[in-house]
Amino acid sequence: MPHPLAGSSSEEAVGGDSTPSPDLLMARSFGDKDLILPNGGTPAGTSSPASSSSLLNRLQLDDDIDGETRDLFVVVDDPKKHVCTMETYITYRITTKSTRVEFDLPEYSVRRRYQDFDWLRSKLEESQPTHLIPPLPEKFVVKGVVDRFSEEFVETRRKALDKFLKRITDHPVLSFNEHFNIFLTAKDLNIYKKQGIALLTRMGESVKHVTGGYKLRTRPLEFAAIGDYLDTFALKLGTIDRIAQRIIKEEIEYLVELREYGPVYSTWSALEGELAEPLEGVSACIGNCSTALEELTDDMTEDFLPVLREYILYSDSMKSVLKKRDQVQAEYEAKLEAVALRKEDRPKVPVDVEKCQDRMECFNADLKADMERWQNNKRQDFRQLLMGMADKNIQYYEKVMSMPNKTGF
Repeated sequence: MPHPLAGSSSEEAVGGDSTPSPDLLMARSFGDKDLILPNGGTPAGTSSPASSSSLLNRLQLDDDIDGETRDLFVVVDDPKKHVCTMETYITYRITTKSTRVEFDLPEYSVRRRYQDFDWLRSKLEESQPTHLIPPLPEKFVVKGVVDRFSEEFVETRRKALDKFLKRITDHPVLSFNEHFNIFLTAKDLNIYKKQGIALLTRMGESVKHVTGGYKLRTRPLEFAAIGDYLDTFALKLGTIDRIAQRIIKEEIEYLVELREYGPVYSTWSALEGELAEPLEGVSACIGNCSTALEELTDDMTEDFLPVLREYILYSDSMKSVLKKRDQVQAEYEAKLEAVALRKEDRPKVPVDVEKCQDRMECFNADLKADMERWQNNKRQDFRQLLMGMADKNIQYYEKVMSMPNKTGF
């Protein structure tokens, strides 16, 4: 059956054989099918072919993680600066290799700029509203970097864009999206970017119109828990991010002082015969400390901060999907109550109500599957990040402590 969110007129309603909690049942039964308020989950065995919660997709994801059956590889590299009359911008080379039948060629190479990535993400949000779309790096603001054309800024962005595409590539549903295929293969993306508003965007606007005067009763407990977790998670990461920013700022200021401090001993040694060797030793030690600290600061800036920022943006993306899910639930509840208020003894269940329930159940299933996938990625990413930073700090202190004593003291 087609995905309920596809809006096809030939789409059939999912059977209402799920067993909701008693407090979510309507007081009346209509026809042969009980109308129920959302229970926040999808019955066992109920999922659409396009849903990421299907068993096939789960198995495919596990295989992809192991790297055994991966059939799509995407790399972002080779940034180039373009200077035009009206603007200056950076493009990146996107190299794609795949054995999928959706691709006419086994390998593609195209160049894309940041706004092209932004177009792709918008299209994914429109066409896959039930799924968590990976975040893009912020367009202009990367903390600690001022010049957006500097080598450091461009490399930081390249890594973030590469990770963005790899997140999509590893997703069992998003990686098959037609807009993703176009992004990876089209020589001239502007042809597709000029197309009008997508149907799903208009559908989303109609949902907002239907639910505009309706207040959602209650968000199901499991999704309320997800919302609370995301709030706390973003708050904690935001605090860590701010503290890390201050630490890096202080380290950079300390580096400036060290670089001025060391040469003082070197110039002083020229005036002191007996103290020349120990003074040169002090100067050398300070210089080595400066080099080690600079490496540690670079690691914090290039490896630690971007991951924090990505997951802060990730939590915002997940909250956005939760809000869309709530809108679908509100639409379902509003239509359900409208049917319940009819004076007929046993009115027939409208098809649009059944379809709305199907959409809500698909939203629930896809959102939970994506949340589980996100949690798995988060555990792996932060385990690697924190262990890596611990190693970097250990290496820093080992470099400082292993410096030979040339002071003569």
